[in-house]
Amino acid sequence: MTSLLVNIFRYSLQPIAPFSWFGTGISTLDVVATIRLCIVLRQIRELSLKQHVNIHGTKGIEQDSFVKKVATTLLVVYGGEAITAPLLGVPPSFMVSGLVPVLYTVIQAAVEYLPAVPTPGPDTELPLSIVDGFTRAYLLCNLIPPAVTTNTSPLIASSPWTLLVTSLITANGGFFLTNLFSFLNPTSLSIQTPPELQAYGWTTADIWCAPTGTALYALLTHAQPFWAELHSVLAQTLGASEPVKPLDPEYARAVTASLLASLFVGRTVKNFGLWKNSTPLKKEPKEKTQ
Repeated sequence: MTSLLVNIFRYSLQPIAPFSWFGTGISTLDVVATIRLCIVLRQIRELSLKQHVNIHGTKGIEQDSFVKKVATTLLVVYGGEAITAPLLGVPPSFMVSGLVPVLYTVIQAAVEYLPAVPTPGPDTELPLSIVDGFTRAYLLCNLIPPAVTTNTSPLIASSPWTLLVTSLITANGGFFLTNLFSFLNPTSLSIQTPPELQAYGWTTADIWCAPTGTALYALLTHAQPFWAELHSVLAQTLGASEPVKPLDPEYARAVTASLLASLFVGRTVKNFGLWKNSTPLKKEPKEKTQ
């Protein structure tokens, strides 16, 4: 099973045309993640609009703005990185290359011109939960850790706390800022309490799965000395007689993807009441997905 996941990752991360024609590394996984996010943001906006109209009518609704939609998408994608990159002393990726921001803008435009997008439901969200596990694993294993582990500062590069905090903020900061300034509401921008800071907001799977996924990958690959020592201690506690070796990064990423996909599938099953005697949860318009 792990080998199958490794091969899926290898295939999905291969550069694809027409991007490869220009020497860029945009892959199938990048495009899938972009489309998924842009559709989710449109779904959340439409749900927020419907709820607002049901309660307040059309009062306070702003004129539709594509610029606001693109700004929202880019804030979700880069908001967390914009916070952590200066703290780590590295340039944010959107300051180095405009290719990915342009990709998100183009995909967002295409999604907005669709006549309609499917309403979130178990038939679509269950398979997409597995996709989310793959895209999130790529973020937590390939994109975020190198900013810490290859940092020019030895203190930052070897700090497990820095790694976990960077993962937490980078993965969640964009949606936090988006909700804080109500970018997804049909009304004008205003300050509001993000779901993460509301009662039991810390239980949101998207929040804690980020540092957890990165920690698992770091533990399996010995990304920092701390994780190698911790892995050794855990192995000895479980009765291992030989020194533990780091797992190949591709296999560690596959393990992380399996864990995240299982988590997201379980959340979908619970939210839509797919098990016996389960009560569907009330849909939250600000639920974070990537």
